[in-house]
This record gives sequence, structure tokens and C-alpha cells, in this order.
Amino acid sequence: MLKKLLIVATLFFTPFVMAAQADMQSPYQKTEIAADNVFKAINSQNSQIKNNPEILRSIVKTDLLPYVHVKYAAALALGDNYKNVDKADRDAYFSAFEQYLVQAFSQALSMYNGQTYQVEKDQDLTGKNIVAVRVLLINADKNQQPIRLDFQWRKNTATGEWQAYDMVAEGVSMITTKQSEWSTIVRQQGIKALIVQLQQQANQKIDPNANPSSNGQAK
Repeated sequence: MLKKLLIVATLFFTPFVMAAQADMQSPYQKTEIAADNVFKAINSQNSQIKNNPEILRSIVKTDLLPYVHVKYAAALALGDNYKNVDKADRDAYFSAFEQYLVQAFSQALSMYNGQTYQVEKDQDLTGKNIVAVRVLLINADKNQQPIRLDFQWRKNTATGEWQAYDMVAEGVSMITTKQSEWSTIVRQQGIKALIVQLQQQANQKIDPNANPSSNGQAK
């Protein structure tokens, strides 16, 4: 009887132990895992994605978004305006922001053309709560410079878990850019106007042929 109870207990607690171990992984390890999962998923579904780029949304939701601290990123993107938004509007904003991220990341991934990638090796994290992990997308054409992506990670001081909150592409921070764009909308039109624009952006189709500079119409 005791043996059976031990087996049941092991089966019950193993998922929680594995989840706890995953939470304690370094931001470098998490970046490597996320990159591996995302690009493997894209490569395995390459022909389907060419016919239907919307598949990228499910890949982002499954393999990328779980690593992102959506609410923290959303609050940063609002800057000083965040403290003036009531709870109901915050919840609606968080939801719209998450869907916006899914669309934005999916659109970015639609530009992926089979480049190899390299994730920065583990660094000493002693005393650090914020770190940037660099990912290089390396083109087959050696004459082209690698594309630099720096993922910003923040350590939850209560749980010790590392979560991503920003992506800096070639030196341009997504959060800082949106903060400056969106602050004007919130000041002049209010948070509800921004929510509507985020929802409209989130509903835009994923288009590999779209001009990257035209992506993100919530300005």
C-alpha cells in the first residue's frame, strides 16, 4: 500500500518539481530553449506557414509568450500614464497588449528565412535582477552582418523566476519606442482609444511581404 502511495505521490508532484526547475533556469537557458522551440516549430511547419502565415500566432503563443512578463511589459509601455488607468481599463489594456504582442512577434517571425542563430553564453548573474541576452541571426551570405536581438530579462525578487519584458532589435527597444508613441495617444484621447488601436493592430493579418517599418499602426 505504501509503495502505491509513493508512486501516486511521485506522479502527482513530478510536474510541479519540473515547473519549479524551469522557473529557476537562467535567462540564457530560457532564451536558448525558447529559440530552439520557436525555430524548430517554424522549420517543421515551413510549407504550411508559407500557405498560411497565421500559423505563426499559435507558435508564438505556445513557445514564446510563456516566457514574457506581459503585464510588466504593458505597464512599462504606458510609462507614467499607467498609474492613472483604473482597474477595468487596465485589464482591457493588458488583454489588448498581449494580443498585440502575438501579432507583432508573429509578423517579425514571418521574415525568418532559415537563418542560423546564436544565443549568448551564460554569464555570471550574481547580484543582477536585470540582464540582456543577445541572440544573433546569422545569414548564409557572409557579406551580410548578423541581425542583433537583445532580449531584456527581469528577475522576480519574490520567486527568483526570470521573465522577458522587452526586445531590442538592432539597438531599438520595443518598449521605449511604444512608450513615446503611445503616451501622446493616452494624453490626448485616453486609454480606451489606445486599446482600440491595439486591438486593430492585433487583428492585422500576418504578411511576410509587409514593410517592417509599417508594422505597428498604434501610433
